[in-house]
Amino acid sequence: MENLSVANFPVLDVLFLAAIALLIIISGGILYLSVIEWRDRRRQSSDKKLGKS
Repeated sequence: MENLSVANFPVLDVLFLAAIALLIIISGGILYLSVIEWRDRRRQSSDKKLGKS
C-alpha cells in the first residue's frame, strides 16, 4: 500500500494555505474594526467632556 501523505495531494496544500490566508485576513479585519470603534468611542466621550456636539 502506498504511503498517502499531504505532499501527494497538492490540492490539499493549496486549500490549507487558502484557509490560513482567509483566517488571517478575517482576523485582521475584525481587529481593524474593533480598533476603529474603540477610537470613535474615545473621541465621542472626549467631545462630550468638552461640551461639543
